[in-house]
Amino acid sequence: MANILWSMLGILSGAFIAIQAPINTQLARGLGLPVAAAAISFLAGAIVLGVITFFTTRAQGIEIDWRAPAPWMFLAGGALGAVYVTSSVLLTPRIGAAALMAFLVAGQLLAGMLVDRIGFLGVAVREISMGRLVGAMLLLAGALMIRLF
Repeated sequence: MANILWSMLGILSGAFIAIQAPINTQLARGLGLPVAAAAISFLAGAIVLGVITFFTTRAQGIEIDWRAPAPWMFLAGGALGAVYVTSSVLLTPRIGAAALMAFLVAGQLLAGMLVDRIGFLGVAVREISMGRLVGAMLLLAGALMIRLF
């Protein structure tokens, strides 16, 4: 039962990404600057995450040492997110939300396979099997069909 709930949460999160792109695109149109829309989107997200962090740490009695230095690689996650949001704002009006989502999922899958293959940052190593390779090629072909046809 828990596996089904986690899977549904993944699907819901993916749906939120598909909805986020046109919202941020409208924000960019209103502001006249895509990068400003990405910044506001990140600021809103940071505020929500800050509130969630505050309440969950208080509820669990966890103390966070905010002065602890973070390795550059962990800070890179925010930078990668900024590129994602900015790219989504720029691409949604040009290629459409469906094509953008298809290419995003294809890119996530290809990067995920590489992460699995090399065991990046302690991720369990998984070989790139023929089934995974064919699945990735089919997903990429589907993304291209969504965009081109």
